[in-house]
Amino acid sequence: MKEKIKKAYDELAKNYNRLIDHKPHNAYYDRPNTLALFDDVKEKSILDAACGPGKYAEILLSKGATVSGFDLSPEMIKLAKTRNRNQGEFFVHDLAEPLTLIKDESFDYVLCALAMHYLEDWNLTIREFNRVLKSKGRLIVSIEHPFFEYNYYNSTEYFKTEPVKCIWSGFGKPIEMNSYRRSLNNCILPFTENEFYIDKLVEPMPVKEFEELDPKHYKELNEFPAFMCIKAIKK
Repeated sequence: MKEKIKKAYDELAKNYNRLIDHKPHNAYYDRPNTLALFDDVKEKSILDAACGPGKYAEILLSKGATVSGFDLSPEMIKLAKTRNRNQGEFFVHDLAEPLTLIKDESFDYVLCALAMHYLEDWNLTIREFNRVLKSKGRLIVSIEHPFFEYNYYNSTEYFKTEPVKCIWSGFGKPIEMNSYRRSLNNCILPFTENEFYIDKLVEPMPVKEFEELDPKHYKELNEFPAFMCIKAIKK
């Protein structure tokens, strides 16, 4: 599974980077709702976990934050470095592995946008996020909504965490993307059982710019959510 995901992101990296500034689901649905969970980030330290081509990092750096980011895909890390013109620090790392290069209590925030569904077990990753966060540090995560996934993948066992796959066609050549689907309960427990409490849980709405580019999905997302955003605070 891991190699399939890495290969897929390496292959689509250039098109992903080229389109990410205005791709509706990212630019006008995920990002505005996820960024709204941050307080003032000026002079704050942020770890961007699974940073992709560094778009979130670019925004946070522009607001005065210090940003480190990592991604499983070497191609994405190359693009993140180029996009951010030697600002920030970016390195290749697997989200499922311990963050051995990072000391305890190093960051004010950890951000993980639309990446947790690539992991079968979230517990080690959430524990590592807790370890690298300062006291009362914030973890901000966006994920695919478990109710949306249950319907989208035509699942029949809601409570089971199961491998799923679909074809992405919005970044040029169609490409198979593998991930894991899980229940709402299994999205929340890894936070609350690993020394976080949930401060905010948002079922996002698309912003108006989305409608101009994709009216069909704008209407759908105003009727039923596809993503979910969580702000958790270290106990």
